Amino acid sequence: MLAKLVRDIPEGQYYEPKWDGFRSVVFRDGDEVEVGSRNERPMTRYFPELVAALRAALPDRCVIDGEVIVPSADGQGLDFWSLQQRIHPAKSRVDMLAEKTPAHFVAFDLLALDDGLLVERPFAERRALLESIIPADAPFVHVTPITQDIAVARRWFSAFEGAGLDGLIAKRADLTYQPNKRVMAKIKHERTADCVVAGYRVHKAERDAIGSLLLGLYDDPDESVVPSEMAEWFGETEGSRLVSVGVVGAFPMATRKALFEELQSLVVGFEDHPWSWAAGIASASSSERAQYGSRWNGGKDLSFVPLRPERVVEVRYDYMEGFRFRHTAQFVRWRPDRTPESCTFDQLDTPVPFDLADVLKPGDR
Repeated sequence: MLAKLVRDIPEGQYYEPKWDGFRSVVFRDGDEVEVGSRNERPMTRYFPELVAALRAALPDRCVIDGEVIVPSADGQGLDFWSLQQRIHPAKSRVDMLAEKTPAHFVAFDLLALDDGLLVERPFAERRALLESIIPADAPFVHVTPITQDIAVARRWFSAFEGAGLDGLIAKRADLTYQPNKRVMAKIKHERTADCVVAGYRVHKAERDAIGSLLLGLYDDPDESVVPSEMAEWFGETEGSRLVSVGVVGAFPMATRKALFEELQSLVVGFEDHPWSWAAGIASASSSERAQYGSRWNGGKDLSFVPLRPERVVEVRYDYMEGFRFRHTAQFVRWRPDRTPESCTFDQLDTPVPFDLADVLKPGDR
């Protein structure tokens, strides 16, 4: 069951934090436990420690909808990067990461229990049953917090962002479970930032059109947001560093082609670009590609056309993961009134840190 984006928190509903992990459906039948992705891809082998925890916490026969997450090492939020690293073909690496960065499962809906299918029952009833079957002190398995108080929901929307959560989910009390239907509501944080256009990728189907624009923000090396081991990837220009923060790419085809023509006058060689490392990206290892480029596909072609960093674009984003936009940014407008040098990390909101354990404490069920 999916959620539709809305701008305001709807009144008179149940409210839950919106988790940022891998949406998963867990099936248990006796000793057999299976973890499947939202698209029904098997994920059980990637989380052996979670399988054991689910077997210990759940009833003998049930189907539960929820989210697989990995807390950060300091407990101050979610570590999506570490979560993504768990999807690895080598069992030895999976076992090592299971011990080093153990995953948790956050349950938020109950679809079947014993011999009974519950999808036609109202959400309020399914939620009460869910709370009754999972022990409050179960290690690594949690029931997501919930409230019907919209004032509490508004506080959660603000405070929980500091723990890495990216908004709220709202559900009607009478809502049946409807797979693949956007019948829930999601409310996400929304902000804008002025970014430097540092390059572009060519469209896969139309070679005379823009696929996406690469975005950068200037960083002060003396107060850098970039880990020291990654700093060399972004070079320095007169005491500042242009850091890759994400992409924007949702344009109509006519706009893609017009942009392609407009940007040709800004094309430069990599030797004249702050991201000179990208000249050798075709020969980069898969781990380097995953760490500094695509976090979803280590083998993805990340080559791009470098541009003189002169144009500024305003984009909409929900939140940052480290020093990058967590999701693809959305185009708002061009900013010819802004200088590239003024596009720094200082303009971004920084959520107040919030302990993840305080989000998951059993008393908030």
